[in-house]
Amino acid sequence: MDKSKKQEYIKTMSSQFDKSEAVIVTHYQGLTMSQLDDLRSRMREHGIQFKITKNRITKLALQKTRCKDLSDLFSGPTAVAMSQDAITSAKILTKFSKENSNLKILGGIMGSDILDVAGVQNVATLPTLDEARAKIVGILSSPAQKLASILLAPASKIAILALEKSKK
Repeated sequence: MDKSKKQEYIKTMSSQFDKSEAVIVTHYQGLTMSQLDDLRSRMREHGIQFKITKNRITKLALQKTRCKDLSDLFSGPTAVAMSQDAITSAKILTKFSKENSNLKILGGIMGSDILDVAGVQNVATLPTLDEARAKIVGILSSPAQKLASILLAPASKIAILALEKSKK
């Protein structure tokens, strides 16, 4: 890679690190190309970018970003998942690492919080935004249904009493 391409790579990576809400660093040694393609396609479905990095140049790109604390993780065969949704990317990577032991999650950053391996796995157990919304709607609609049945109960009892009275 010549100097101009390196500078362009540093500039591109720096902007991607700054724009991403979540960055998760992994080692991919031992994965086949078809496994990597499978992981990339799973990530792409959710708008997550999974990129194999050049460590030395990536460390230079990290220096001027909020992700500079991650530079220690960049050694060996490293790949990075960058996204706006930390939960989804953590879920996909955690599930894939359970299926393929060659993918190792090293850590990451979510917002301004640095995550270790356990932190990434904890994030993976959280509900996604859509799941959380569904739970909230369920919680909010349950009392309304109960209230409606309580309010309608006296009216139905009166109607039953009136029917019984009319039969006599």
